[in-house]
Amino acid sequence: MSMPPPPPPPGAVPPPPPGYQAYQTYQATPNFASWGRRALGYIVNALISGVFSLPGRIVAGSSPALGALLQLAGAIVWIVLYAKQVGSTGQAWGHQAAGVRIVDANTGQPIGTGRAVGRYFATILSGLPCLLGFLWPLWDSKKQTFHDKIVNTYSVTA
Repeated sequence: MSMPPPPPPPGAVPPPPPGYQAYQTYQATPNFASWGRRALGYIVNALISGVFSLPGRIVAGSSPALGALLQLAGAIVWIVLYAKQVGSTGQAWGHQAAGVRIVDANTGQPIGTGRAVGRYFATILSGLPCLLGFLWPLWDSKKQTFHDKIVNTYSVTA
């Protein structure tokens, strides 16, 4: 009859249960999207977002208040659609056209709707200092804009 192993000394960490795998962060080196692809995706998204405000612009000539309300509604609809797409798949329509995907820098997975909304509004900070944040990927080793750095994302080729 064999004896069970002695108990671990006080303060020792017990071994993990069988089959347990420790959490691992995203280790693969991503294929970062080029500045040109990112710019193309941003331009396409900007054009599409303009379509959402078009009804308000048309109506604004005859009814400024209604035009402003329609523009606000169009902006809200665009932001919700954008955030849902980027949050769940990593790509809004412009990203798809440019072959770019937005991923979490640690896991390589989509970032979720909440972070996509935060990233969308963080683009304002990329544009404030003479568009410096949008130009930052030209010399950044991870090709991140300011808004990527703020929400910890990468733009990778799809």
